[in-house]
Amino acid sequence: MDIVSAIVLGAVQGLTEFLPVSSSGHLVLLQKVFGIQEPALLYDTMLHMGTLLAVFVVLRRDILAILRQIIQPLTGFLILATIPAVVAALAFEDEIEAAFESGRFLGFSFLLTSALLVTAELLSRRSLKNFTTKTGNMNALDAIVIGVLQAVAIIPGVSRSGATISGALSRGLDRDFAARFSFLLSIPAILGALVFQLKDLLTADVADGGAVGIDVSASRGIAVGISPVALAAGTAIAAIVGFFAIRFMLKIVREKSLFGFAIYTAVLGTLVIVDQFVTHFVF
Repeated sequence: MDIVSAIVLGAVQGLTEFLPVSSSGHLVLLQKVFGIQEPALLYDTMLHMGTLLAVFVVLRRDILAILRQIIQPLTGFLILATIPAVVAALAFEDEIEAAFESGRFLGFSFLLTSALLVTAELLSRRSLKNFTTKTGNMNALDAIVIGVLQAVAIIPGVSRSGATISGALSRGLDRDFAARFSFLLSIPAILGALVFQLKDLLTADVADGGAVGIDVSASRGIAVGISPVALAAGTAIAAIVGFFAIRFMLKIVREKSLFGFAIYTAVLGTLVIVDQFVTHFVF
């Protein structure tokens, strides 16, 4: 992988990880449209570390508040909301991997993201009209709803941030709290992805005699070397772009609406479906 491809994939990962447009869907689409190979396993792991660093920096006060008092309702809600995605990832690992490789449901998944965003906005506005918005007063059912939607977002094309923010807004939670909870929830989600990737990376290293930066996993179908410079550049870009994407989304959710992202994913999903079933330019 050359440095340009590494930077492009890093920027896409950092931006779409936190915007409600699906990072996984865009990476699959990017690979299909431009013929960019799937990142080497080590590079993919480093991209996730870059986006995780962005979350730590932007939400450092929220994270420190949790660390100072681990035993509190918010900690329990984060754990509760994480469980459905863990169960889904373990139960449907093969199906999820197949969906990533084929991109078969990509168009419909983008449309599902759009539907979630529109529904959440309408329900949130009804809550505001009826003065029922809950300013941080979350309960266990709220966490479960958000967690189930995060589990659905494992499918490429369904946005994790979009699904979790939508879940929070649809439950009448305060908009700023909804966004912050979504990004805090990304920490165990990204850490979970890192655990799976590190396991595969160690297996690959053993199989290849310890080669660093080369994906030799047959299931991913690619063996690609990546230079230390490209690795560092892509990781840094993912972290920097992710930092600004989180701050941008916090402002958008607080002050604007998600309808613009819903329109974007609806148009993108429609174009993908047309190509998958009619034109076949990419799929």
